[in-house]
Amino acid sequence: MPRLSDATDLIKGLLPITRAGIVGPIGPTALAGVASAWYQWDFTAGGLLAVAARRAGDRVAVVDDRGPVTYRQLDADAQALALALHDRGLRERGRIGVLARNHRGFLIAMGASARLGTDLVFLNTGASAAQFSDIVTEQQLDWLLVDPEFTALIPDSTLRVAVFEDPETPAGGGSGAEGWARFDGLLEDGHGTSTASLPRRPRRGRLVVLTSGTTGTPKGASRPEPRSWMPASAVLSRLPLRSQGTTVVASPIFHTWGLAGTQIALALRSTMILTRRFDPAVAVESVARHRADALWVVPTMLQRITDLPKDRRDVDLSSLRVIAASGSAIPTGVVQKTFDVFGDALYNFYGSTEVSWASIAQPDELRRHPTTAGRPPLGTVVKILDEGGREVPAGTVGRVFVGNGMLFEGYTRAGSEKEIVDGMMATGDVGHFDDEGLLFLDGRSDDMIVSGGENVYPREVENLLSELPGVLEVAVIGVDDPEFVARLAAFVVRTDDAAGAGLTVDGIRDHVRGHLARFCVPRDVTFLDELPRNATGKVVPGLLRRR
Repeated sequence: MPRLSDATDLIKGLLPITRAGIVGPIGPTALAGVASAWYQWDFTAGGLLAVAARRAGDRVAVVDDRGPVTYRQLDADAQALALALHDRGLRERGRIGVLARNHRGFLIAMGASARLGTDLVFLNTGASAAQFSDIVTEQQLDWLLVDPEFTALIPDSTLRVAVFEDPETPAGGGSGAEGWARFDGLLEDGHGTSTASLPRRPRRGRLVVLTSGTTGTPKGASRPEPRSWMPASAVLSRLPLRSQGTTVVASPIFHTWGLAGTQIALALRSTMILTRRFDPAVAVESVARHRADALWVVPTMLQRITDLPKDRRDVDLSSLRVIAASGSAIPTGVVQKTFDVFGDALYNFYGSTEVSWASIAQPDELRRHPTTAGRPPLGTVVKILDEGGREVPAGTVGRVFVGNGMLFEGYTRAGSEKEIVDGMMATGDVGHFDDEGLLFLDGRSDDMIVSGGENVYPREVENLLSELPGVLEVAVIGVDDPEFVARLAAFVVRTDDAAGAGLTVDGIRDHVRGHLARFCVPRDVTFLDELPRNATGKVVPGLLRRR
C-alpha cells in the first residue's frame, strides 16, 4: 500500500500541519498532558479530543441544539461515558452503534470508544426498519446510542440502548424499558466513577461506516484510525484551513464526509457548529453569526444553499474561506452558482468510504474546469488503469485506482471486496487525466450504458443539463430498451420561475442534441417535483426507474 513512511516524507508532512497551526509552541504543563494523550490514544478521534482539551480546554468545541460545550467538558463527558459503559460490562473489541443526527453525542461516543478500545459503528438515519434490523444483527452491536425519533426502529433483542436527550423534550423516552438508559444518565454515573478500571493503552478500535445502501442492506466498511499526522497533512496540503477556526459541519456525521469534517476540526481544535436537520437558510445564517471560516457540505446541500433567494442569504459571509464539498459529483451549474455567491471558496473532494480521499480540486482549477476532481494531495497516488491493470496515457479513459495511508480495511460482510492492483484500490469509477495532470471522472464503471452500440456515461449529460436555465436539479440514468438494449432517461426538477415554467421535453432534448452526440440525447424526459435521495444526498436510481 503506497504511503509516506520514511523520515524524509514524514518531515515533509509536518509543513501543512505546522502552517495550519496544529503544531506550535506549548507550555510544559500542557505538553505533559498532550504527550500522555498521544501515548494512550494515538491519533484516534479520542486522542485528538484529549489533546484539544489539554491545549485549548476553554475553547468552545461544539455548538449544537443544546448550546455550546467546551473541549474540556466534551473530553470529560467522553471519559464519563467510557467509565459508565465499562461498569456495565463493555470491554475491548465490543461494538457501539450510533444512530443519530448531528450533535455533540457523536464526539462523546468517539472519545469514549477510543478509551475503551471498542469499535464504533455509524448507522444511517435513512435506513428502513428491515435494513436496520439486518444491520444490528450483522454488525453484532453490544450498545446502541440513539436519538429518540429512531427508537421505533430498534428490534426486540438483547441489545442495550441509551437514548440521547431531545433538546425540545428533555429526559426523553426509552429510559423505562428494560436494558435501556438515558444517555445523560450514563454521563452522570460516569462522572462519579473512579478512572482506575479503564485500560491504560487500549486496543485501537475501528470506525465502521455503512455504505450508502442505494440498493439492499448497506455494507459496513471498516475505516482505519490515523496512525500519524499524515492524513491531516494530506487534506491540509490542498485545503487552506487554520487552527482554532469555526466550521459549520452540515454533512451527516454518520457519513464518511461528515466524519472527516469532525476529525479535521478536532485536529485543528476548531469550533464545530452542528444542527440535527439541514436547512439551507439556517446553514448560511450559522456561517454569518459564528463567523465561520469553513462549511462542510454534500453537493445537494450546496445546491439548496445557492438556490436560496438573495434576501435569504443577504448576510455577512466574508469570514467564509472554504466550502468543502464531497459525496457525489457537483453539477457544473452549481459550481458556477457557488462562485457567483461565495467567490473563490469552493473545494471539491473526490473520494469514497473505501479509499478516503483521492483528489481535491481548488477554486482556480474549478473556475477553469468546472468538472475536474482536481489533483491528488500529499502522500496520495491516483492512476488510471485499463482492464489489464496497465496505466493508460493522459486523455485515455480507464478505471480509477487510489493508494494512500487511509484505505479501508475491508467490508464487515463476507464475500464483499474491492479490487487491489499494486497496493492501489479501485474506486469503481472511470476517468482520465488531462495534460495538466487534472483528474476528470467520466462516470461509474457500472453506470456506463450501451445504447445502439455506443458507450454513454450519463454524467456528461447531467452536467450539460445542470447549466440549462430553468433546471434546478437533474439525474440521468440508463433504462432497458427492446430495440437499443438501453436508452438514456432524464429526470428533471424545474426551478420555480419563468425559466423553469418554459422548459419542455423537446427543449431538453434539443439542448442535448445541440451540444453532444446524438446517442447522448435522452429518449425519455420526466419532470419531477424532487429527485429521490438517500440520507447522504445521493440520488437512488432504483426509485427513479419506478417512475
